[in-house]
Amino acid sequence: MLATDKPVIHIWGQHPLSGEVKISGAKNSALVVMAGALLCSTGCRLQNIPGLVDVDKMCQIIEALGVKIQRNGEVLDFDTTGFNCYTPPFELVSKLRAAFFAIGPILARLGVAKVPMPGGCSIGARPIELHVRGLQAMGAHVEIEHGIVNAYLAGSNKRLQGAKIYLDYPSVGATETLMMAATLAEGETILENAAKEPEVVDLANFCIAMGAQITGAGTDRIAIVGVDKLHEADYSIIADRVEAATFLVAGAITNSEISMYPVIPDHLTAAIAKLEQIGAKVVMDAPDRLRVIPTGTLKGTDIETLPYPAFPTDMQAQFMAMLAVSEGNSVITETVFENRLQHVAELKRMGANIRVKGNHAIVEGVPLLSGATVTATDLRASAALVLAGLAAHGKTTIQDLHHLDRGYDCLEAKMRNLGAKIERVRVNAAGETTYRYAEEIVRV
Repeated sequence: MLATDKPVIHIWGQHPLSGEVKISGAKNSALVVMAGALLCSTGCRLQNIPGLVDVDKMCQIIEALGVKIQRNGEVLDFDTTGFNCYTPPFELVSKLRAAFFAIGPILARLGVAKVPMPGGCSIGARPIELHVRGLQAMGAHVEIEHGIVNAYLAGSNKRLQGAKIYLDYPSVGATETLMMAATLAEGETILENAAKEPEVVDLANFCIAMGAQITGAGTDRIAIVGVDKLHEADYSIIADRVEAATFLVAGAITNSEISMYPVIPDHLTAAIAKLEQIGAKVVMDAPDRLRVIPTGTLKGTDIETLPYPAFPTDMQAQFMAMLAVSEGNSVITETVFENRLQHVAELKRMGANIRVKGNHAIVEGVPLLSGATVTATDLRASAALVLAGLAAHGKTTIQDLHHLDRGYDCLEAKMRNLGAKIERVRVNAAGETTYRYAEEIVRV
């Protein structure tokens, strides 16, 4: 295979979709729950783990700490009896921001942690000050030198101490890091202004399954009473609410009826409300199954991203693609990440009428998008381009697929099963196809 070869996705738009799709386990739960497995002194089993590049990277990082992991499909078995390393390799951590969350479990278990600072993020800054200040409040000495966060516990006790911690912002990462650390601390820890996301609740439930004492997860006040150690558990993570919402939009933007399972409808309240404002109908056919039904013309609406339970920033790009072909004007306000409007330029290549002013995108709906060659700028932007390609006239080619593979498990295969004309291929510098992928995704 030529060195210049690169994977791309081709989509031939305006093919109606129908049928049902199975929603994978939540990426944002899987990564942090995998880090939480370090809290167990023996091992645990995690189920419903999606097949993602980020999951593969997290496995490599955890294995580098002395943990043995066996994978069988969607099941991961952890043997943590050999966990004795407190310095995950820079070359691995630098490729996965979520790996930094392991600082809490490492410090709680070993009394010392040296974790490289997470790398930059294309959608905006995600500072670690809240993590650091919280660990310091629990008695840790924390220094940052040469890009390494050095945290350690002085004295012979080697246990974090319970504390009352107020988070200046309801950061999901800081809430998860400090909650994990507090499970093995001495005494009670209170997290005020905590994040309420379903993934935080999922992590808390996993820790509780291992014997942790946690109350209040899902509210802005979480209480954790530390215990001496955590035991084995067999735990299945929640379904991915962002993937489910992406398929809801796929149905609406292609004027198609799609059923999806398993889902947790309560996690999708904000997305469903906006879908229905725009003109789609969403019905619950079973407690864990939703169906999107087109009702005709899509109409513009305004969206503002905010922490859960408000409209999620992780669905902003996908909804923008839909609003680009909806009647009337819409205003999308991004308040969570400062650089999360980079996909606007790519949608405009396809004929979208969008103007950006600060953190606002003003969208004037057009009757039809046109296929074009576009570049994915981040994970959710890549999904938005897939959706736009499904609705567009002609052929769309999407480049830089490494973003998509970080967060969507077999997206092309799932779309094909619904009737989409979509394929992943390798092309050389001359634009010639050099390799055509099989039905299931091939990691590159």
